Amino acid sequence: MTDFVESLGPGLFRLVAAGRDTQVYDVVLAEPGEAAGRPGEIVLGAGVTDPAEAVALLERADAAGATGVVLKAPIAPEVAEAADRLAPALVELQRETSWTHVIWLVRAAIDRAHAPPGESGDDLFALADAAAEIADAPVTLEDARSRVLAYSGLQDSTDPARVSTIVGRRVPPQVIAHLRACGVFRRLARSSDPVLVPGGPDGMLPRLVIPVRAGGEWLGSIWVVARTPIPPDRVERLTDLATVVALHLLRLRAETGVARRASADQLRAALRDGTPPVPAQPPWRVVALGGETGDVRRRLDLWEAITHRFGWHRPLITDLDDTLFAVVTDPPSRPRGSHGTHGPQGTHGPQGSHGSHGDAGSMPWLDDVLTRVRIHNPALHAVAGGVARTSADLPRSRSEAAELAGLMASGRLAPGFILLDDAWDAVIVERARKAIGTNLPGGPIPALQSHDMEHGTAFLPTLAAWLDHYGDTKGTAQALDVHPNTLRHRLRRMAEVTTVDLTSPRTRLALRLQLAALVR
Repeated sequence: MTDFVESLGPGLFRLVAAGRDTQVYDVVLAEPGEAAGRPGEIVLGAGVTDPAEAVALLERADAAGATGVVLKAPIAPEVAEAADRLAPALVELQRETSWTHVIWLVRAAIDRAHAPPGESGDDLFALADAAAEIADAPVTLEDARSRVLAYSGLQDSTDPARVSTIVGRRVPPQVIAHLRACGVFRRLARSSDPVLVPGGPDGMLPRLVIPVRAGGEWLGSIWVVARTPIPPDRVERLTDLATVVALHLLRLRAETGVARRASADQLRAALRDGTPPVPAQPPWRVVALGGETGDVRRRLDLWEAITHRFGWHRPLITDLDDTLFAVVTDPPSRPRGSHGTHGPQGTHGPQGSHGSHGDAGSMPWLDDVLTRVRIHNPALHAVAGGVARTSADLPRSRSEAAELAGLMASGRLAPGFILLDDAWDAVIVERARKAIGTNLPGGPIPALQSHDMEHGTAFLPTLAAWLDHYGDTKGTAQALDVHPNTLRHRLRRMAEVTTVDLTSPRTRLALRLQLAALVR
């Protein structure tokens, strides 16, 4: 954090408390009533002037695991004292500096520091600056999914939509809705002609949009804040620049794809045979991630977006055998049963503030993330294999996660966040069920099954319920929704059809496993 503040310039910032020594990935504005940041984020306390409010913001940031808090000068002594006992760094901003200036400055420093490998990331920022110079207006470069790739430096002619776009690194939903209503995306996807977008919600100024295409494929767009109309000759120069941007977007896509494939291939090999190293400290668990329909590529995009959103910026995620797996750390200090789900019911515990449940990429962190995202998409789920203390243990943990994923897909486990520790019994029964298959080597089950099929009786469900309730007549009758006398009559009839010896524990176990094997 010290190096980050020094790189931004002591003329604007002063480090009051160094805080935790973590890397900075993002900057966010403090919102009343919401979690103050996440791990790796700097929280801007815009509008926070009262010392009590400042201390409260620091405490919220500490609970959320944020890296630092920025407040305007002068910082009261009690605020500085509170910062000394809390984990987030405290940075003082010069009183006359605008928060918009801080957003541009910090966001540019972060994005340039985390630009993709090679020169393409820096080149895109340079191209955004070149486009802004041509248009004499602020510019963002976006991909075809409205994600911000680069933007020009500070300029006065801007609006809240541009601020939100750069802070969130994607176009806000209300602006997306306005653009769709105007048919902007449809025109961008079909044509190379510039598009003029009228002003929109929340004070959004008009935009001039230049499509970026290569070989007929729409790769992205140049967005210009057009407070005043852009002269035709400058529009033409921007159109020419779009061909250069297209080459860089193709190059960036290739660089990102190569790096992503190399990382995914290494992780895939570790999950298969446990030999390549994993860039995280053990112990680990292999987690199968699910919930999204469609091909594995779509599921991978969804989960990478979720992990990035919640602070895991280099997620260890890959696909193997059409299943999406992640390798997460499992801190030894985690108390047994602290995860939000226990057993096959998939119910979550109380929701806490983000960051209070562990570092990004850990089991407690994933538990917290699933609790949050399942509010909006209950189909999302994760299942974790056993603890892997060495790389050699990863294939076993991956196999266990795959078994749990199969149980959840078949409906034998309810969607949620489930550990092998909490569903080991279901795994054991499933392994036995698969080993038995449909080959029933003997015993009373084949005769009872034939009688059910020929006469419409319910001997097999009755026997299963009786075994599940340890021979308790009342409990078995309630489970079957029949009178106890009806149950006794069925048991006598079963004994007339075939010999059923229920006095032997081994026989009862074998019967129950055979009955489980018949359920498909």
